[in-house]
Formats: sequence, structure tokens, C-alpha cells
Amino acid sequence: MSSSMYSFLKYGLVVFICMAFAGCGENFKTPIHVNSPDGKNVFVLSVENGKGISFEVKREDKTLLQPSEIDLLSKDIDFSGDFRITNVKNVSHVGEWETRLGELSTVPDNYNEMKVSLESPEAKLNLTIRAYDEGLAFSYEIPEQKGLKSISLDDELVSYKFDNDYFVWSTPEREHGRLTAQGEYQKVLLSELKQGAERPLLIEYSDDLKIALAEAKLVDFARLSYSADPNAPLSILSSLDGELLESAQDTITGALKSERSQVAKVKKQLPFQSPWRVIMIGEDYGDLLEKNYLIQNLNDPSAIADDSWIEPGKVLRESTLTTEGGLRAVDFVAAHNMQYVHFDAGWYGNEMDDSSDATTITLDPKRSKGPFDLEKIAAYAKEKGVKVMLYVNRRSLEKQLDELLPLFKEWGIAGIKFGFVQVGDQDATAWLHEAIKKTAEYGMIVDVHDEYRPTGFSRTYPNLLTQEGIAGDETTVTNEHTLITMFTRMLAGAADNTVCYYNKRVETMGSHASQLAKTVCLFSPLQFLYWYDRVPASPEKLDGLWGDTKTIGDEPELEFFDNVPTTWDETKVLEAEIAQIGVIARRKGNDWFIGGLNGNAQRAVQLNFSFLDEDKKYLAKLYTDDQQVETRTKVKIEELEIDRKSKLDIELLANNGFAIQLVPIEE
Repeated sequence: MSSSMYSFLKYGLVVFICMAFAGCGENFKTPIHVNSPDGKNVFVLSVENGKGISFEVKREDKTLLQPSEIDLLSKDIDFSGDFRITNVKNVSHVGEWETRLGELSTVPDNYNEMKVSLESPEAKLNLTIRAYDEGLAFSYEIPEQKGLKSISLDDELVSYKFDNDYFVWSTPEREHGRLTAQGEYQKVLLSELKQGAERPLLIEYSDDLKIALAEAKLVDFARLSYSADPNAPLSILSSLDGELLESAQDTITGALKSERSQVAKVKKQLPFQSPWRVIMIGEDYGDLLEKNYLIQNLNDPSAIADDSWIEPGKVLRESTLTTEGGLRAVDFVAAHNMQYVHFDAGWYGNEMDDSSDATTITLDPKRSKGPFDLEKIAAYAKEKGVKVMLYVNRRSLEKQLDELLPLFKEWGIAGIKFGFVQVGDQDATAWLHEAIKKTAEYGMIVDVHDEYRPTGFSRTYPNLLTQEGIAGDETTVTNEHTLITMFTRMLAGAADNTVCYYNKRVETMGSHASQLAKTVCLFSPLQFLYWYDRVPASPEKLDGLWGDTKTIGDEPELEFFDNVPTTWDETKVLEAEIAQIGVIARRKGNDWFIGGLNGNAQRAVQLNFSFLDEDKKYLAKLYTDDQQVETRTKVKIEELEIDRKSKLDIELLANNGFAIQLVPIEE
């Protein structure tokens, strides 16, 4: 019997037995336990009279979450009554799925699932619980009842209760006019957690155990965020974002400045299922990051039957917005194993002006005097095997998307970067994901910028290649900041970091070897390189609007940018200490690439290559910072022979980094 046939029969047997059990009446006793396949993670559901619905989370002999409550608030249905369990159905799933657009090419997807039907005198409610080796998740379904066809939820409150005042890594307090998803994480006690902490929320449970609270499959619902629970000490409370009362937005940062409604945060037709509330569990920071595919596993498989047109790759932003600049950018991209030329804000007027028309090519005179023949550039790019992307602000997207998509297709445009999108409330969330679906229908890839954070939708619509939701290099972040981002924000999925190289801010951020390393350390199927830099043959631009613009040179280490992929077959975290050190190794085909970032203290790193193939030797190129090198970037290149028994000691100064490419040596 084949292993696949055995898995099918085993799966079917589990479902049959549990369905039979579910029909035995109403003698269901709680608590009910749902164990992960390896038995280590346990979700414990309790339904007790007078105490509502609560759950605990256990990890082997430890209780990670004390009894924690789930409360739904609605004027349409009263969920506060005493529930009883009326049905239980168990399912075990053993499988995996393939992708060419991720951090792994084969993604494990194994879990035990329990669906619990609940009923009170006033309400019906179904809970779905999944236990993975990587963590736990639950969602709720509100079925049709009381003759209702729809419902409004005023809020969904989940109080995660802990036994100690653990440290957490939180984004800034959500205030009017402040960016949070692009904000800097701070380490605070959970009792000091402010309103609006973003997901994922990393909790320092112990030296050998880390937890992250997260959200998955947010498609047509209000976003959740976290705060300290005012009614329960040592508890983290999640709640939903309300609808914006007006669409006031800062024209420079994109930060929202308006109030949100505190009622009717979600309006849905019945029945409906909520997004997944996720508890990621790892032994350390690196373990959590290696298992971040849990978020995508909680989303539906790809809805695109043939995704061969979706091409990941490296992107050059053309900054002059001129025909000559565009043509020379195409030449550079074609010559350096890059895939996309991107034209940013200004090609259709002032992006922040509601009257700007993205169906026309009307240059913003503050950004370019032209001329700018976009169709000529796109046609030339096609001849060279290069794709063209356009930036469009959400103001135009919201008004014109259905006009823009067929027009852009006619122009030969391959992708759109969505700018300054609104996030948080249900309407904004639903519009954005519907826009991504529509873009897929026209064979275009998407990069969503500014405050949007992923919850795994790229599994279902893989044309969503990347998104921001990160304070990247455009904001002059330090290595320390990036080392926090690596083990917090990156738990949610890909992030567009907009790598700089020659810009003077690199001196503030870290080093040039660090910039090389970021293309490995910060996963993004679209990697924007040379964010402020122009190609050598491009027209000179002196207005300074794009910052300190330098010309891309011929420094020998740029071969690393030429060679590095943007998607991977295998990923391993070799060193992980939040804010201090991060080393990640990723494999594409037979080649390995390693990126290392160092924080504020000088340190020695010893690399162990035991992950390499046993029977192969590799030629390694090591790129490190060295002030003795006589180039403007001061990057030293060494060649080494490496095998799986090798050890490599690297001395790193504060805020430095390193990158390595390993290629098998043919015998």
C-alpha cells in the first residue's frame, strides 16, 4: 500500500469514528482537549455554566495560557448566556503543499482539528480549533438562527491570560496621525501594553519558549489588535477595529487622523466564519520564524489555476520619470539578472490630489519635467524580457480600478504597487482583497504598501507577492531595528524593505555588507534594490526629491545582488537573538545564500555548515565590511572551500554584517 493511500485511509477512518461519536447525544463533558500531531501543543476548551466559553493553552507540562475568555458582543444575538455542547467532529489532516513563491518550496501542513457546536437559550455558535506542531488556532462560525439573515458584531473580545507579567514586543500606541504597522517595536511588560498593538505580538515566555499572537485569513472582516486588558491583570485583550468616521489621512506619511466607530464593527450575512486567531509557539526566535508558514496554512489553497505568469524577482525603481531614464533602467535590469523596472509616484500627477487621473500619463512637475513615454518603455522592456510595474495611490485605485486594469494590460504593465491603502475596518479590508483578486484576473502582480500587514492571503492569491507593513530602509532604520523586525513582523510573512545601497543613510543604518545580507534576512518575493540610486546611463536628476541620489557603480560585491534569488526551497535560522544578531541560510536549487546582521555590540560568530549536503564541497564567497578595502563601499570578498564539517569564525564590528554565496564544486 502506498504512503499516500495509507494517509487517505487513515484520514477517512478518523473522520468516521468522530462523526459517529458526535451523534451520541448531548453528554459532552468539558474540558475538551485538542492535541497537536506531536502531542506537545494542547488547546483545552471549557464551557461551564456561568463562566462562558474559555480556553487554556498547554505545552507539554507547562500551562502557557491560563483560562482565557472569548466574548462576542452584538445587539442582534445575545452570546452571553450559558452554552452547552451539542456536537463534536474531529478531523486529522496530514499533508503538504508546493509553492515556488515562498521561503520553502514544500510546506508541511499537518494538524488535528475539532469542530464544536455550541448552543445557549439565546444563541448558536460553532468553534473550530486546530492544533499544529507549530502552534494553535481557533475561529468561530455564527450560523443562521432566529430567522436572521445577517448580523452586526459590535466587538470580539478575547482575553489571553498569563501567569506572569512577561515582556512583549509591541508596536507604538495607536493614536491619530501615528503609523503603527510601520512603527518601531518596543519591549514592554504586557501589563504596560498600549492600545492598538499590531499582530504578530511576540511574548518572551521563557528562554526556551516564545509565543506570538497573530491573525490569519483576514479577508472580509475587521482587523484585530491588542492592548493590556483593563479588567484582568496579566492579560492581553484583543479587539476589533471600527469603521472610520471620516477618511482623513496625512498626505506625507499616510497616517489616518480620524476617529473610529465603536459599534457595528463587522456586518456579515449568515452564516460566516471569522478569521483565525493564532497562537504561534516556538522554542526560540529562530524556531518561530522557521515555522511562520503556519499563517499561510490557515488560508485557502491557491484560487489561481495556472500561476505560471506570476514572476518573483528583483526590482529597480526608476527615479527620473523620463523616457531616457526608463530605457536605460531596462538595460540595467536586463544586464544584472533583475526582473522589474518600477515607476513610482508622480507619473500621473500629484498622487495625493483626489482629482489625479491614473488613466492618463500626466507628470507631476515637482517630480519630473519629462518627456515620459510609458508605452515605448514597456514595449522596449518586453523586447528585453523585463517587466514594468506602476505605483498607484489608493485614491485613484478606489475610483478607477476597473478602468485601470484593462488599460494597464493594454500598456503592457505587469504589476501594481498599491500606495497609502486604508486598513483596519471591514470595508477597507474587503475592498483591498477584492482589488487583489481583480488584479489577478488581468495577470498582474501586486505589492501593497504602507500600513497593510499580511495574514496569509498570498497563499490563495499568490499574485500578492509582497507588502510593506514595516519600517524599512526608506525610513533609515538601524541594524538593531531590522533585527527586531526579523523576529516580530517577519512572523507574518513577506515584507518589502526597499534596500538602499549607495545612499548616505546606509552609514546611519549599518554597513554595506549589512545591505547585502538584508536580501536574505528579510524575505520578499519582490526585492527592491538600489532604492535611491540611479543607473549609470540615466539622465542626471538634481532636484533631490528622492533623497540623496547616487549613481550605481561597479563595485565587485554587486555580484551578490545579481545572483541572490528572492524565493527559496529551504530556510534555516542559524543565529537568532532579537535586536542583537540574526543569521539566516536559504537554499535555492543547489546553491545556498547566507545573510548575517549584527546589532550594537561587537561579536564573534561561528558558522556551522552541518546543513549542507554530506557528499558535496562548496565554493563560498564571503562578503564582509572592511575599512581597508579601497572602494567607496568598503566590502571585502574572500573565496573559501566549505563542506558540512567546516566551521567559519567571523568577527563582526557593531552594526556590521556579512553575506555568503555557496555553490557546489563539480567533481
